[in-house]
Amino acid sequence: MPVREDAKGKRYAPFEYEVCREKIREYALAVGEDNPIYFDRERARAAGFRDVAAPPMFAVVYSAGSISPAILDPEVGINFAMLVHGAQEFVWGEPVCAGDVITTETSVKDISERGGMGFYVFESLSRNQEGREVVRGTWTNIVRGVS
Repeated sequence: MPVREDAKGKRYAPFEYEVCREKIREYALAVGEDNPIYFDRERARAAGFRDVAAPPMFAVVYSAGSISPAILDPEVGINFAMLVHGAQEFVWGEPVCAGDVITTETSVKDISERGGMGFYVFESLSRNQEGREVVRGTWTNIVRGVS
C-alpha cells in the first residue's frame, strides 16, 4: 500500500502531563539509573534543580500522550504489521522536575517513500508550565513493503 502524504503538516491537540516524583523514581529504577538527583529532593536541590529531576529520556513518558494519537491516526495510515522503529532524536532545553506540568504538541513533519519503504516523521514540542521548551523530539517510523 503506497504512503499517504496528505497528512504532512497535520497538528494534534496538546497533551498535558503532570510530572510526579514517584513516576520519576519508577522510571529511573526501570532504566537502571542510580544518580541521587532522580530519587532524593535534597540532593537534587543541592545540584541546582527545583525538585527531583527527571532523567532526560523520561521525555518518552510525558510525550507519549501526544505522539501516540499521531502515530495511530488512520489519516497517516501506518501499517503496524510492517512497522520498524527508525530513530528518535531529542534536543534538550529546561530540565524537567517533579511538580512540572508538561504540555506536548505533535505534528506530522514528513511522510515519504524510498526504496519500497515508507518514512513517517513526527515532531513533538514539550514546554513546561512557564512556557519554557523542555524538549523537541523527532520520531521516525519506517514501514516496510509500501510499494
